Amino acid sequence: MAINQRNKCRLCRRAGEKLFLKGDRCATPKCAMIKRPYPPGIHGAKGSSRGRGLTEYGKQLQQKQKVKRIYGVTEKQFRKHLNEAIKQKGIAGDNLVTKLESRLDNVIFRMNLASSRAAARNLVSHGHFQVNGKNLNIPSAYVELGDKITVKKNKLEKNYFVNKQTVLKKNLEIPGWVAFDPKKMSGEIVSMPNKDDVNISVDIQEVVEFYSR
Repeated sequence: MAINQRNKCRLCRRAGEKLFLKGDRCATPKCAMIKRPYPPGIHGAKGSSRGRGLTEYGKQLQQKQKVKRIYGVTEKQFRKHLNEAIKQKGIAGDNLVTKLESRLDNVIFRMNLASSRAAARNLVSHGHFQVNGKNLNIPSAYVELGDKITVKKNKLEKNYFVNKQTVLKKNLEIPGWVAFDPKKMSGEIVSMPNKDDVNISVDIQEVVEFYSR
């Protein structure tokens, strides 16, 4: 499994906005975008305007990099998702969003079983979940309509999930395309996600156009 080892806070500062790559830390005063809200590097604090003078290619590249960083995928993985999205019927950009949101690691994150997609990826790869009653430890695997994602029974007693269950009962923010039961720590895909369900500030069409050059 490919892992992005780069400093996550630098990625947010480069994008000029919070990408929430470190989960709960991003909502605290320790967040780098609060302490140092300017690009990384020796010239970052000089106050130059972000994106000033960027060509159309540069703007599209910026959008593409942002999407990759948000979902934590490599260039190879991203191209795979895009190629599959283009082959499907409909608008390629919308299909791409559905592909990225349908990744198992993202679904675990959306169910609030992990504070970040990176944490969700780690939980999946360590075999904490089942899909339709079968073990699945591939973070990039797609879920489909009607799939049921559950925490393994022998993992429910782990302190992590016991604590997580308490938190979920107090603050449950789950997207409408997932029916989640905090008592059973399980979720079902009741509809496929689309771009209207995603709260990220990215022009996905510019991403598609970047690869159409």
